[in-house]
Amino acid sequence: MTNGSWQLRVLDDSQYWVEMVKCRNACPVKTDACGYVNAIAEGRYEEAYRIARATNPFASICGRVCGAPCEMNCRRGSLDEPVSIRALKRFVTTQYGPEAGDYRIYREACDQRMLPANRGDYEKIAVVGGGVSGLTVAHDLIQLGYKVTVFEAHSEPGGMLMVGVPVFRLPRDLVRHEIQAILSMGVELKCNMRLGRDFTIASLRAEGYKAVFLGIGLPKGRKLAIPGSETDGVYDGMEFLRAFNEGKPMPLGRRIIVIGGGNVAYDVARSALRPAEAAATRAETLEEMGRGEQMAYDVARSALRMSGDKEVHVVCLESREEMPADDIEVHEGEEEGIHLHNRRGPHEVLMENGKLAGLRTRKCTSVFNEEGRFDPKFEEEAFDDIHADSIIFAIGQSSDLSFLAPEDGVESARGLIKVNPETYQTTAPDVFACGDIAHGPRLFIDAIASAHTAARSMHDFLRGTRTDIALRKQWLPAAYTMAEGWHRMGRTNPPVLETQRRAASIENVEENYPEEMAKRQAARCLRCNVNTVFDTSICIACNGCVDVCPEDLIKLVGLSRLSDNDAFSKLAAAGADLSRDEYAALTVAEKDELGGVMLKDESTCIRCAMCASRCPTHAITMKKFDHYQECVTIPSPNPKVLYQ
Repeated sequence: MTNGSWQLRVLDDSQYWVEMVKCRNACPVKTDACGYVNAIAEGRYEEAYRIARATNPFASICGRVCGAPCEMNCRRGSLDEPVSIRALKRFVTTQYGPEAGDYRIYREACDQRMLPANRGDYEKIAVVGGGVSGLTVAHDLIQLGYKVTVFEAHSEPGGMLMVGVPVFRLPRDLVRHEIQAILSMGVELKCNMRLGRDFTIASLRAEGYKAVFLGIGLPKGRKLAIPGSETDGVYDGMEFLRAFNEGKPMPLGRRIIVIGGGNVAYDVARSALRPAEAAATRAETLEEMGRGEQMAYDVARSALRMSGDKEVHVVCLESREEMPADDIEVHEGEEEGIHLHNRRGPHEVLMENGKLAGLRTRKCTSVFNEEGRFDPKFEEEAFDDIHADSIIFAIGQSSDLSFLAPEDGVESARGLIKVNPETYQTTAPDVFACGDIAHGPRLFIDAIASAHTAARSMHDFLRGTRTDIALRKQWLPAAYTMAEGWHRMGRTNPPVLETQRRAASIENVEENYPEEMAKRQAARCLRCNVNTVFDTSICIACNGCVDVCPEDLIKLVGLSRLSDNDAFSKLAAAGADLSRDEYAALTVAEKDELGGVMLKDESTCIRCAMCASRCPTHAITMKKFDHYQECVTIPSPNPKVLYQ
């Protein structure tokens, strides 16, 4: 709406209908969430997994820890609360994903339409870094016919999946299975191979690798340069999480402060709350003793009793409403006993007798300036001290680019590798990079999406082609039935362990949906790929659809509700005998006498189809907009000049 008038948008515009399916459109890899959620509602579980897996090589992992932009944009959220899309994905990946022990469906379900069609027996490719972006590139290129070798600095691949996500959120066996499914396609893996120590970009070129991908992430944490920040007992969040997840506990003491307001801060705080002995005991139990989870739980509870309850504080600049951490993280942290201090900024680390004693904080009056940029302001002398035995900064991550040599030809800027944002090619034509090292910290699903693009770009570079993404679409009859009472169903989150049990162990906090609960939650989907399509040529303006709509979304209004340009164009098309200036000079009542327009507010349409069933002339029909993306390869006049 502009200046009180509505503006028209032509409904044969394909992008309009694509954007209507908000969950799918918001997903960086365009996963058909609407498709797999409705398959779950109808009990078609294997099909649901195949849909979820189609464009995402880490569907099982995303079913556990994805930031879920699909949920944030779910149209059901305009009605009450979004559909629990991520948890529903977990429901089907648990049954049919690699963690179920069969990699066949994983390999079969990859959407080959999103891979270039020109395939063959191609050159050697080096992928540096066995994290999300590197393994996604390997997953794509191995299917195109390249000989892909992944070089991983640590003893096993996974990157932040293994060292950055707490074990109580993401089981490590699941990570290993999903990685092994990629390796089963023919990818070679070399561990304990660090770039800059064991090999260089120059040595890879000398060994015959025709292109190199850098998926090295941001492995280092950051600290603030405040007095005392280098004191013993002050850690960065990545350092702490790596130690915790590897079962190598740090000496934190009983009172711990975590600085930061995002999800990583809560990962750190909730990990710090758990007994350090539990992580070490669980690692020994699972890898050496081969016993069940219950032993780890029992030992963890004993360790907690021996060490005494911990006291964990989270200090952040933002108000509760401004915090970037997910609500569920803050809520579950509060249940576990974490103390949150909003609108406080770290001022200095307090010392007593040469040892860390606590943190002095200062009241933050605002975090962002008028332009919305990060520019915190503080109230002078408004100090508050929090006693602590250790402090952990969880305020961001940084890179390690010490491996770069001038002869590599790879330039960096502000701690990141410079890339063409459309192709992810670096300033060296044969070197590509994406993920956090190219665009800074984002969601795992963002790294996966950028890696798909990087893989296509590497293929184009080597083959002398250009790959475009084409939208394929069709309209289908919408033969569907909504579940009984679907529009009144409330959201129910997956069950979680009871508070005392989860705070005393590193068992997974979130449990899987029982089948009937999963089907019921999936039935909440409003099926946004099904649309009410209007044929105005046979509409008799009876107002039947207006009267019957339970959400009061449809209105028949006069032409004055449209902008003058849009209204006049409609009148001109209908053969009206007046000029644009004459129409603009009319009063509101006179404009409305000339005609009307049917308006529909799509934001909370519940797809009940009552308007279509009520329409006496069938001017309203229910149709499904079916669409997908496909790679289209064409010759490129200058394929090597991709960096701009």
